[in-house]
Amino acid sequence: MALTAVSLDDKYTLESGRVYLTGTQALVRLPMMQRQRDVKAGLNTGCYVTGYRGSPLGGVDQQMQRAQQFLENHHIVFRPGVNEDLAATAIWGSQQLNLFPNANYDGVFGMWYGKGPGVDRSGDVFKHGNLAGASPNGGVLLLSGDDHTCKSSTTAHQSEFGFIDAMIPVLNPAGVQDFLDLGLYGWAMSRYSGCWVGFKTIAETVDSSASVHIDPYRVDIVTPTDFPMPEGRLNIRWPDEFLAQEERHHRHKLYAALAFARANNLDKAIIDGPKRRLGIVTTGKSYLDVRQALDDLGIDEVQAKGIGISLYKVGMSWPLEREGMREFAEGLEEILVVEEKRALIENQIKEQLYNWRPDVRPHVLGKFDESGEWILPSSGELTPARIAQVIADRLGRFHTSPAIDERLAFLARKEASLAQQPESLKRTPYFCPGCPHNTSTQVPEGSRALAGIGCHFMALWMDRSTATFTQMGGEGASWVGQAPFTSDKHVFVNLGDGTYYHSGHLAIRQAVAANVNVTYKILFNDAVAMTGGQSFDGPLSVDLIARQVAAEGVAKVVVVSDEPDKYPLGTEFPHGTTVHHRDELDSVQRSLRDWPGTTVLIYDQTCAAEKRRRRKRNLFPNPPKRVMINEAVCEGCGDCSEKSNCLSVVPIDTEFGRKRAIDQSSCNKDYSCVNGFCPSFVTVHGGQLKQPKTVSAGGAEGAFNDAALPTPNLPPLDTPYGIIVTGIGGTGVVTIGALLGMAAHIEGKGASVLDMAGLAQKGGAVVSHIRIGTSPDDLHAVRIAAGSANTVIGCDLMVAASPDVL
Repeated sequence: MALTAVSLDDKYTLESGRVYLTGTQALVRLPMMQRQRDVKAGLNTGCYVTGYRGSPLGGVDQQMQRAQQFLENHHIVFRPGVNEDLAATAIWGSQQLNLFPNANYDGVFGMWYGKGPGVDRSGDVFKHGNLAGASPNGGVLLLSGDDHTCKSSTTAHQSEFGFIDAMIPVLNPAGVQDFLDLGLYGWAMSRYSGCWVGFKTIAETVDSSASVHIDPYRVDIVTPTDFPMPEGRLNIRWPDEFLAQEERHHRHKLYAALAFARANNLDKAIIDGPKRRLGIVTTGKSYLDVRQALDDLGIDEVQAKGIGISLYKVGMSWPLEREGMREFAEGLEEILVVEEKRALIENQIKEQLYNWRPDVRPHVLGKFDESGEWILPSSGELTPARIAQVIADRLGRFHTSPAIDERLAFLARKEASLAQQPESLKRTPYFCPGCPHNTSTQVPEGSRALAGIGCHFMALWMDRSTATFTQMGGEGASWVGQAPFTSDKHVFVNLGDGTYYHSGHLAIRQAVAANVNVTYKILFNDAVAMTGGQSFDGPLSVDLIARQVAAEGVAKVVVVSDEPDKYPLGTEFPHGTTVHHRDELDSVQRSLRDWPGTTVLIYDQTCAAEKRRRRKRNLFPNPPKRVMINEAVCEGCGDCSEKSNCLSVVPIDTEFGRKRAIDQSSCNKDYSCVNGFCPSFVTVHGGQLKQPKTVSAGGAEGAFNDAALPTPNLPPLDTPYGIIVTGIGGTGVVTIGALLGMAAHIEGKGASVLDMAGLAQKGGAVVSHIRIGTSPDDLHAVRIAAGSANTVIGCDLMVAASPDVL
């Protein structure tokens, strides 16, 4: 087999062709492609990328930083924001560059990224910036990361409505290739219409990998000829009256965006024929699910045309382009709208068709059928299996087939089987071994704590007297509204250092202003651990936080650390600050809860996962000390687990019953397990772990003889081959998918990999969906549909036996 020569840098260095990359990496490649187009057009443009991390866009900043040298070559500046709305304000500033003399570029195109809650908090600046407009050689793309199923969020998000409130057009890409294609269209639309442009992303697009075309001229962008552009055009200007901005936006800019969408066929019929009965309208990820549902029902494009099925893919979900939609509706008996979450396209279609030839307009349904039954729910997410059932039901009036009947019967059997399964145990995310929060989130007996956003949120499902939470940056403000009406005198509030820098310091200011009795425990872990160990987006240290909160008027500041001696002589703590060892945490907290007013406890201990990363790179001290448990002495009481709350303390079955052991492969050398009174603990100083012997098939110890490995019989790829790999975070599941996907790409096959991680970094479940086909065109939905897995590799029994995987 002829293999393609591939380099890992191809995704950023190749000028054209096909590369294998993730959705996140595609978002890094996208501005490079725009710069290439501009240079060819004779424009000297720059790009400004900013935002704030959060799943599913939690890795954008890391990928941008890793690609720094490639970004610089394309005049792309990446500056993460302290929070989302300040980042969006910086984007607004990038569009103002050419309003003033001395600009070094013809324009700056901007890209903002943020999770759904970041869209919510940025509504004010989005409205201002969108009304002001984009620059003619710049443009703004706003990436919203939506978590439709709360896999790593406290609420499900659908950011389209936040964009609509700011009157921002919304593009909805279906996959990694759409990231590149629609992204280029998005900047061009922004330049032409003056609008900022929303760009919806979800985990199934961002966290998937695929082979895609990266030719920057793959899309042929057309300037509309049927739009009467007003004098002075529609871009940002100064000075600009507020009401003039509003009129320009309502009267011209949105219609310019619609004209652009129409001229460039952003909404288009994918399947259409002369026999037109059922029209399916869909967008984004749901488009791929519909294609997969049709495949599962045994309906290809030729059969669909023969049956009377037409399929319309919407690229711009708001505002919906009317002329194309009405043309598609012509002659149909019924339109089924398939979209996730709340009805957006469905309601626009009904509005657009209401006064349009009422004698021939088709029946439109989506979330509900004629009887009011919820057929495509807005809660949770849609799957190809559910969509297939709905399509088959709508077809049932005029068409059926053995393939459809067989698929429906299979789904019915599957649902009946799963209904009889006992409720499965869940692979619950937890603090990493040696995590500082194992100690820091403890509160004294008789006290309670409030949670916030961050790893410490997981204290809610542990025995930590922690209940209720707030949005990011609101930590403790809920107590301000509760304190005057309860006999409780005091609460503790957990606040992560990343959240403190993002916006949490304002919540402390609110508590001081309200004069409530509360202790903020600022958990200083030296990294933004929740999203992968990024550094802070600016300077932050324990003494700096102490000085800041003291200047805000808190009544008392205390520092607790696992290494209280590490602060050098001359460290500038505010007057009255005391420093304590973490062993004194309980007594320190008891003292603070009796201290009137707002107090702050800064708990300083480096994130365990970050310690592990840095030690691998020789960037952090690695103590030559390990803890062992002598099984012969251990009585299995579990006190070590209680004292440490550490997952590296594991049960071990012996002939004398269940004992305890230390999992040396996961131990991060926190040593809190030895705090209990137990004679079975042994500490080894200066020793090294014994390495296991390796024996390869057909070879001597340590040798490798590939000739002895049998050649597997590869399955045919007349239909895509589906592999599910299940496990927990940090054990190589994602790596397996990356290896198989890249191998398929090297062989010229089509491959897609979807890593459903959620809180997998914290010991939670991770499931990788790997699909391999003859070519990329054979692959539709990246998630393996019900009954479509050919192989399941269970690296964790609990995850492999979960209802979702079954």
